Amino acid sequence: MGMSYLVYPGAHHTRFHHALGSMHLMQKAINVLRFKDVSISEDEENALLIAILLHDIGHGPFSHAMEHSLVEGITHEEISVLFMEVLDKEFNGSLTLAKSIFRGHYPRKFMCQLISGQLDMDRADYLKRDSFYTGVAEGNINSERLITMLNVVDDELVVEEKGIYSIEKFLIARRFMYWQVYLHKTGLVAEQLLTRILKRAKELVVNGIELQCSPALSYFLKNEINKENFNRETLETFSRLDDYDIVSAMKAWQYHDDFVLSNLCDMIINRDLLKIKLKDKPFKPKDLIVHKEALKVRYNISDQEASYFVFQGEIANQAYQQKKDKVNILFKTGKIKDVLKAADQLNLKALSKPVTKYYICYPKKKM
Repeated sequence: MGMSYLVYPGAHHTRFHHALGSMHLMQKAINVLRFKDVSISEDEENALLIAILLHDIGHGPFSHAMEHSLVEGITHEEISVLFMEVLDKEFNGSLTLAKSIFRGHYPRKFMCQLISGQLDMDRADYLKRDSFYTGVAEGNINSERLITMLNVVDDELVVEEKGIYSIEKFLIARRFMYWQVYLHKTGLVAEQLLTRILKRAKELVVNGIELQCSPALSYFLKNEINKENFNRETLETFSRLDDYDIVSAMKAWQYHDDFVLSNLCDMIINRDLLKIKLKDKPFKPKDLIVHKEALKVRYNISDQEASYFVFQGEIANQAYQQKKDKVNILFKTGKIKDVLKAADQLNLKALSKPVTKYYICYPKKKM
């Protein structure tokens, strides 16, 4: 949930909760499909359970907020695969099939779709779970009903006709949760501050300034880690990192002599964030310049330092990615249709189009 707890105080659940929940739903999906005479061997069942249990193990502290702050050019999915490879050796090749399904290489496509697809067990768990812990009722999907309606045709996942309304609710709930929770402007600005804290900390360390933090965090501040040099030592160190490393570092750094680092940390620790404005159109360059110049004059700081506090960006949301992986509806006649053509909800077509919003962040009157 990244920094969403700043908006929704109940959102303190972890990826451990989510991993167990996803595995529980996968067990239900396997039982439902077997009941409908879909052949799933014992080895395939174990592989599906292992893959969904480990699907997010590559996430670092604060989830997606810091995905490219500690390491560059490598996604959390790729780090998950690296963890699986280590575990595969440790357990004498027991994860080989799980890795194949997780990567989407296994020939039985529906198994890959259960791990990563429009109706995967990942989404079936996190939407309901995040809705519960945040209290945002619009995201409360009926995971059990969705799973009960699953079937397989030509080794691809389909949803039986009577489950079409559950699918419509699922897609609409996903859109609501992204705008109301995952892309909420307060959580967004907090996550932007977090990435800038790590960026500034790295700059200071490179310039020979010692920063108080855990050995694991220190390793990633002192070394430029990317896909090419992400070795076993890096993986071991990465596995020791969690939210506590970052929070304890920020608590110490808020008293540092560096103007940028101390103020950024103070903003998050004391919940006094930057002002953020959202618009449907990009902001004009002069909007940024006005705030940046005012900040430079007020605190006698450089343009580069001011850019940590005044910046702009964009966010996008697409609830249904039709080109990536369609949700197919199976009719009683045996005919299969894309949910957009099968549904009688006109607004579902709008969900397949990406919606982009633009934001600008700058300090309140006094930092």
